[in-house]
This record gives sequence, structure tokens and C-alpha cells, in this order.
Amino acid sequence: MRRLIFVNRFFFPDHSATSQILSDLAFHLAEKGREVAVVTSAQIYDAPRTSLPEFETVNGVQVHRVPSSRFGRGSLVGRSLDYLTFYRSARRRLTGLARPGDLIVTKTDPPLLSLPVLAAARRRGAGLINWLQDLYPEIAVALDVPLVRSPVLARQLARRRDRSLQAAEANVVLGELMAEKLAALGVAPARIHVIPNWCNDLELRPVAQADNPLRHAWGLQDKFVFGYSGNLGRAHQFETVLAAAASLRDDARFVFAMIGGGKRYQELRSAVERYGLAGSFRFMPYQPRQALAQSLGVCDAHWISLNPRVEGLLVPSKFYGIAAAGRPIVMIGDPDGELGRLVTAQSCGFAVKPGDAATLIGILQRLARDPNAVAQMGARARALLETRFSRAQAFERWGRLLNRLDQMQPGA
Repeated sequence: MRRLIFVNRFFFPDHSATSQILSDLAFHLAEKGREVAVVTSAQIYDAPRTSLPEFETVNGVQVHRVPSSRFGRGSLVGRSLDYLTFYRSARRRLTGLARPGDLIVTKTDPPLLSLPVLAAARRRGAGLINWLQDLYPEIAVALDVPLVRSPVLARQLARRRDRSLQAAEANVVLGELMAEKLAALGVAPARIHVIPNWCNDLELRPVAQADNPLRHAWGLQDKFVFGYSGNLGRAHQFETVLAAAASLRDDARFVFAMIGGGKRYQELRSAVERYGLAGSFRFMPYQPRQALAQSLGVCDAHWISLNPRVEGLLVPSKFYGIAAAGRPIVMIGDPDGELGRLVTAQSCGFAVKPGDAATLIGILQRLARDPNAVAQMGARARALLETRFSRAQAFERWGRLLNRLDQMQPGA
């Protein structure tokens, strides 16, 4: 079996989404007998000043942590410097660590990480797998990120990124629309593999409201709780939910729970205060991983948001945890997008166009008066996860891909 070297800015014990997914897979593969290493930073996602050991072995995985600047997420300039210093350190470490025939699996934190990784892989005679959580620079252009506003720069970055996609032995994407995007960029279909993300669905299971201590601790008994869990960032919007909450402010049945953080999380909190909606909302920080079943289970239904301009450029991983918790899903985004189509086709939720607060209000009122429908949609969401999106199925898909690549020579 070929040795694997994963590259991502965060890894265990960090609990950010990309870190958890990577840690799960790396530990699983090491347990199955494959030699696995990780090149990562010494930081924690929401605590950039944290300094983890430069090297350690965790659950059979060799973890190499490289230095980088520590400006954190406070500004785009500081974040960009963190990216650049990680690029340099990761490439240097890979150049010394990789051996001919290894497979280097690069994720997309920081963006365009495949460019320095490809250079190191070629120098050492190793193969490359791109594990794409999003497509950059397209996503930055769609969201009007200041550092990529120059069309010339965006095109140059895209051309270099395309070369790394075409040079890879495999490109793993999260959904069918992402696969279509890569094919349109000229990547050979045989080198595009759809493997969705996952959650720990063995531990994350539905919790009945009557048995959920957080419902009582947060004062949510006898309420219909419409919730959001995780990062609310640039790719998301909250205006539709805010408008629905404003219209329902006098209906004491409804509470809107926000559990997590992110740039737009704080914007929503300020808007709630500005419009006098504090009585309708509960704002809670990220919850410990061991309490995730309870925190997701607090809500009777969840919403996921995705700016239609970035549809096909990423797939929100929140879906997997919500489905595991057995709760209906309201997708606020493109109804014809990856998740919009899925939740409506499987009758486990609804798709709402951004800005269509009237439709959202109707959905919430319907669910609030029909708990049986809520339970049935939640059960279908859980069943969908078990039949198509379980962690075991994702591991099996990764195993098949890696076994196939074991038979290939680098660059074949």
C-alpha cells in the first residue's frame, strides 16, 4: 500500500469541520494498516495563539506541524499572511518528508493549497489527490472577496489551479454539481470521484425532545425551535429567516436558535437587537462535540443557507449532522441546487428561494401545527443518511479509490 500524506491547515485535536473529517479518515486508514502522515499547522481554528507539538503520533498517524503566522480570522490581510506562511512551510516539510510513490492528499484549507503541494509532489516523485471542499478562486469571485477582485488575477489563479487538477491522480469532490464543474474545466471524468463528507452517525443519533436536557436548560419547552448550527459565514445568508422572525414575533410558539459562530453570526445578532427581536432568538456558542446530539436535537427543524452564486462550488456539511439527528431540513438557496433537490426529492425538508420569507413562514406554521409531519420528515432524513451518506459508506468509497491507486504508478 502506498503511504498517504494528508495536508490541511488544521488537524486533531482541532474540532473545525475540515479537521474533524480529515481526522476521522486518517485515523480509520491507520487503523486498517495503512501508513499515514499529516502535515498541518500548530494552531487551533478558533484559537490561533495555541501552539501544539511539532511532532507526535496520534492513533497511529504521524502528525507533522509546521510553523506559520498567527493573525487568525480577524482580517483578510492577516488571514492571507497565515495562508502564505503555511504554503511555504508545508511545501518545505513535504519536500523533506515525501518519498517516491507516496500519495499526497491535499485539502483546500488554505485555498489553492494544491499549487505548492503539486510542486513538492513532482519534486519527490509522489502522486497527488485533491480533496476539494470548495472551488477557489471561483468561490472568492462569487462572494466578491476583496483580494481576488481583479479579473486578471482570478484567471491566473484559476489556470494554475486547473493544472493541479489535471495533474492529480484523483480529484475527490463532495457532490455531483461539483463533479460537473470539474469536468467543464477539462478534468478527465476518470479522475473525478464523488465522495460526500459525513458525520459520526454512530454516536450522533436522534434525541427525543422530552429526553433532551438542553431543551430544559435553554428554556425551550413547549416551543417550536427553528435552528441553525455551525458557522454562518460569507457563503450564507440570514435575511430570509430574519424577515420570517419579524413577521412571527407575536406568535409565542416560535423560537429561532443560533448555535455556533462566524462573521455573519455576529451580523445577525446585531440585526436582531436592531429590530427588537431578542425575545424570538437564542444565541448559543459552539457546543462540545460530545453534546452535539443534544444541541442538534434541541431544534424541531433546521435551516441551511447557501448563496446561489456558490452552488456547485461547495456542499454544506451541516446537512449530515442534521440528518443524523433526525430533523427536517429547510434549504434556503437554489431549489435546483445539490441539497435543494435532495431534500425535496426525499421528502425530508423544503427548499426556499432566498428572500421568500412568505414561503418560509408558511412552512414553519405548517410544521408547528403538525408534529407528526415533523417526526416523519426527520425519520426520512435519518434513513437517507443511513442508506446513502453514512460514515462507513464514505470510508468504503475512500478505501476503493485508494486500493485502485495503489496499483498505479505516480502520474499514470
